[in-house]
Amino acid sequence: MDLSPLLAVKNLVISTLIESKNVNLVDQLTFELLPGEILSIVGESGSGKSITAKSILGLLPKNFSVSGEIKYHERDLVSSDEKLMMHIRGHEIGLVFQEPMTALNPVLSVGEQLTESMIISGKANSKLAYDLALEMLNRVGIPYPKERMKQFPHEFSGGMRQRILIAMTMLLEPNILIADEPTTALDVTIQAQILDLLSELVKENKMSMILITHDMGVVAQTADRVLVMKEGKKVEEGVVEEIFANAKADYTKELLASVPQLKSDSSSQIFIPNSNLISIENLSKSFTKNTFFSKKKITVNALENVNLEIGYGEIVSLVGESGSGKSTLGRILLKLTDSDSGTIKFDGLNFLSNKSADQKKFRSAIQIIFQDPYSSLDPKRTIGYSISEPLVIQNRLSKKVIDDKVFDLLKSVGLDPNSAKRYPHEFSGGQRQRIAIARAISTEPKVIVADEPTSALDVTVQAQILELLLKLKNEKKISFLFISHDLAVVQQVSDSVAVMCEGRILEKGSTSQVLQNPLNSYTRALIESVPIPDPTRRQKLKYTNLERTFDRGPLIEVESNHWIASPESQKKV
Repeated sequence: MDLSPLLAVKNLVISTLIESKNVNLVDQLTFELLPGEILSIVGESGSGKSITAKSILGLLPKNFSVSGEIKYHERDLVSSDEKLMMHIRGHEIGLVFQEPMTALNPVLSVGEQLTESMIISGKANSKLAYDLALEMLNRVGIPYPKERMKQFPHEFSGGMRQRILIAMTMLLEPNILIADEPTTALDVTIQAQILDLLSELVKENKMSMILITHDMGVVAQTADRVLVMKEGKKVEEGVVEEIFANAKADYTKELLASVPQLKSDSSSQIFIPNSNLISIENLSKSFTKNTFFSKKKITVNALENVNLEIGYGEIVSLVGESGSGKSTLGRILLKLTDSDSGTIKFDGLNFLSNKSADQKKFRSAIQIIFQDPYSSLDPKRTIGYSISEPLVIQNRLSKKVIDDKVFDLLKSVGLDPNSAKRYPHEFSGGQRQRIAIARAISTEPKVIVADEPTSALDVTVQAQILELLLKLKNEKKISFLFISHDLAVVQQVSDSVAVMCEGRILEKGSTSQVLQNPLNSYTRALIESVPIPDPTRRQKLKYTNLERTFDRGPLIEVESNHWIASPESQKKV
């Protein structure tokens, strides 16, 4: 076997002007990628991982300067002209972005985008390209691929779009695949499927892969070697088993220590609230959409007879695959979507009331923390303005009082209170999430809907945000509806867990009951799909959803506060 490097990066320096000063974002970086190898690059946000990947393909903005060597098949990509780079991009080195919508054309059908590159490159004629695209869509787990080929990117979920982007990249059969956070926004089952697929494709196509991720469980289960970066520099590099077992750098040890792990022997106490802040009974919501199978519209049940309680000062987590109904339930609580039937009581009042006075009270009492804080903050407004806006809308306070509250809010979330006049782009991802949290608590809410609030954050920042949320719960007695696909995070912060699938709750109870003693087969399948942050315990992550059944009848209490779906109606997933 040829062990000469397929890609050799030597003394790479990437710099740009920041406030009229030349700053090295990547500094003297050296590493190699061997044939058939999966190299994982890890580090905090801002460590230089993504810009290193973009530099390999010549995709950095023009205000960035690059020096050093990036040799691919002995060709130096740093000095290569744009014509050569256009050929290399996609055909020889493929890139899977974190956010697929940035790479997919919204005005072209999925089928057109999948076949276009193959036809233009001369790899296949239109008929063969179509057949290959269908086959690849089936491989990446897209149901009804023939019908899906006609649809547009906005008609797919985030997980589906990521699979489409992987399919598009793999159809060109690149020698190197660069995957930049390819599973960040995916639930655990889809993540397992994608990781398994990528590993299989590496072996089958005898290609190499650079995997950029902040999920150390993903690293442990997929990578051969690990490169650790901090502030643009290499901290250490080595075989994955050695790094996890015997990390030498303090920074690497800190990264590993920050990884939340799903534990089977957790001894957390069962939280029993004195009373319920929110009581949801038989909540249902359906949507209609067009189908390719007939000219008629079909009805999709997003929620079916959902029953759930959130106690005062309780964190209730919703888990399940994409499309299970988690976000729909959150949107109904935020009054962004109306329910079709059912009742919700909030602090003893009819939450579904249409009285304007009640509506204003509810909106003030329920706030949200979004997954992506950057898109939820107005880039043209200072963070002080964004935090104060809910106060201005909800209260008749003087400017002095509002400014003082903003000062206190920034301080409470661990940010410099004097940074109120700065703009979102001047902050890191973790800092922006703290700003979003400050805004969410500005109205002194009783409950916060946290929709994947840590999924886009690296492990160290994630740990800080989770600590902050627990602090808010304990000190301010705020209740949370915590929506997440990360079961280890859920176990770390939650008092109770509800497992959803296809609009129904299949199991609910205390965190320890549900995650340590799951009784529903679907819950067990979710837990089995979680990557373990231990390379010595590598597992087959393949998610075989068509081979499992689960009970989906009415909930029954099998032990104190532990409910599961009854077996009255079994259906294949």
